Amino acid sequence: MNPKISDFGLSRAFGEDQSMDITKRPVGTLGYMSPEYAYCGQVSTKSDMYSFGVIVIEIVTGRRNNRSLEDYDTASRYLLSYVWEKWNAGSMEEVVDSCLGGRYPESEALNCVHIGLLCVQEDPSARPDASEVVLMLDSHSTSMNMRTPSRPAFCFTQPGVVRHATANGQLSTPVSDNEVTISDLQPR
Repeated sequence: MNPKISDFGLSRAFGEDQSMDITKRPVGTLGYMSPEYAYCGQVSTKSDMYSFGVIVIEIVTGRRNNRSLEDYDTASRYLLSYVWEKWNAGSMEEVVDSCLGGRYPESEALNCVHIGLLCVQEDPSARPDASEVVLMLDSHSTSMNMRTPSRPAFCFTQPGVVRHATANGQLSTPVSDNEVTISDLQPR
């Protein structure tokens, strides 16, 4: 297997006292753009960490993040959502690339997914810096020693299903057949 990681060289030189910038027209590959960049054009090192996290998760799972919706069944349409659900369910062994045939250090795969999830958190300030990621990888710290990731950006569940946490796990309850709900109906 020969991994190939590339992009179209989207970069911008920052001044010494500048840590972020705002662009007028965001460009890049969907699925790798952080929400703050995709929606507001805000670029920072945290945007890069988001993209890095997506790539790490792709490498471990052997799946691309930006595949068309028809390529996957309904339960696993969105890679970040799929990995997040498995993380919360404690069944991470299901997300590791099946081509590896179980011949990999399980703790290292779990650590990589954990680092990937830390990098794709919705809140940019919660994402680690590149130096923190290097330390996590170099120190071979276990997943238990790392902080718990929060929900990833662009995390979608199955359409029409709301998850309610219960004492013994998760219970799924249908919300609406057409994904439309009204909390409070007001006449005109």
